[in-house]
Amino acid sequence: MKEYYRSLVLYFCLAYLVSWTIWLPLYLPKFGIHFLPVLPFHHAWGAFGPLSAAFILNKLEHGNVGVKNLLLRMFQWKVHWFWYLIAVFSPFLLLLLATIINYFMNSKFSFDGLGMSSEFPQFGFVSFFLYNTIVYGFGEETGWRGYALPKLQKNWNAFYSTVILTFLWALWHAPLFLYRPGFMAMELFGIIGWFMSLFTGAILLTWLYNSSRGSILMVALFHGTIDIVFTSDSIDTNIMNITGFLLVVFAVFVLGFTGFENLSKAQKQTNS
Repeated sequence: MKEYYRSLVLYFCLAYLVSWTIWLPLYLPKFGIHFLPVLPFHHAWGAFGPLSAAFILNKLEHGNVGVKNLLLRMFQWKVHWFWYLIAVFSPFLLLLLATIINYFMNSKFSFDGLGMSSEFPQFGFVSFFLYNTIVYGFGEETGWRGYALPKLQKNWNAFYSTVILTFLWALWHAPLFLYRPGFMAMELFGIIGWFMSLFTGAILLTWLYNSSRGSILMVALFHGTIDIVFTSDSIDTNIMNITGFLLVVFAVFVLGFTGFENLSKAQKQTNS
C-alpha cells in the first residue's frame, strides 16, 4: 500500500514539475523576471507534462511492457461506435441545444466563431480541433485518465477517484492564474465555477474511459471537442452558460444511471 501511494505522489509531482518548468518563461514575468525566452506555442508544450510523467512512471514500474501498454491504449480505436459519437459529437449536440434555447430566449441563432481562436488565427476548424486533441487531449489525458485514474480506482470507487483527480487536476493549472488572461480575470466565484466545470468534465471523462475499457483515444477526442466548444471565439456568452448548465445535467444523468462504484455499466479500469 505504501508503494501504491508513493507512485501516485511521484506521478503528480513529476507531472507538475515538467509542466510548471516549461511554463516558467510565461509566468516569471509576473515576478519581474524576463530573461527566459518564450517559444512559439509555448503554453501548449507545458500540456505534455502529464503525458511525459505517465511514460516515465510506466517505464520505471513496468519497463518496456508498460510503455507499450500505454501506447496501445493511446490508440485503442476498436471501441463500440456509440463511444465515438459521445466523444466527438455530444459537446456539439449540447451546444446546438443551448443555441436553440437561446434563440427562444433572445431570438438569436448563430454559430459564428465556432472552431475559431484569436490566439491562433491561422487555424481553421479542423486544425483547431486537431491542435486541442493532440495537445490537451493526448497531452493531458494520457496522464490523468491513462495513468492516475486507474491507480486511484484500485483503492477507491470511480466517483471518489474522480473527486480526488479533479482536485489534483485543478492544482496543475495553478501557474495559469499568473499569465493566462481568462484565468487572471477570474474572481472567487469564477474560480468556483471553473472548478465545478472541471469536476463535471471529469465525471464524463471517467464514464467514457471506463465504458471504453481504458481507451485514451476516446477521452482525448472528448477533451479536444469540449475545448473546441468552450474556447472558440465569438460564441454568445449566454449560449456558453446554457451549454455549461446542460453539461452539468448530462453529468448528473450519467452519475445517476451508472452509479458511484464504476461510473459505467462496465467495470472500472485499474490497469495503468
